[in-house]
Amino acid sequence: MTNRLPQTTALLLALLAATAWAGWLGWDQQRDVHPDGSVSGPYEAWQVIGLALTLLPAVVWAAARRHGAAAALGTSAGLTLAVALDWSDDGSGLFLVGAAMVAVGSLAATGVVAGLTTAAARAVRP
Repeated sequence: MTNRLPQTTALLLALLAATAWAGWLGWDQQRDVHPDGSVSGPYEAWQVIGLALTLLPAVVWAAARRHGAAAALGTSAGLTLAVALDWSDDGSGLFLVGAAMVAVGSLAATGVVAGLTTAAARAVRP
């Protein structure tokens, strides 16, 4: 019998990441026009920070239980899928570039967190 815990961990973290994206960023679709005519958004810094702080404990928890790769891959997959679905109405097609950047960036960030957590867990519990 195979151990399905890493696959389950990855799937649950992918679902959490997609849900967190919808909760923190999915509802905000309007760009902000400032008095000087510059445009920003649609996301504010607090929304992105909230998303990261929502996902961080789950990645650390999974990595501490020696499922670091599943944590990084699942979280990145969920974010990438959510981004691709949310941004797919962009007529220029550049949403694919943005989705690729989210995939690479989220995999790098969660990989670092998972790697450091796994190393710390091994140091504590050899």
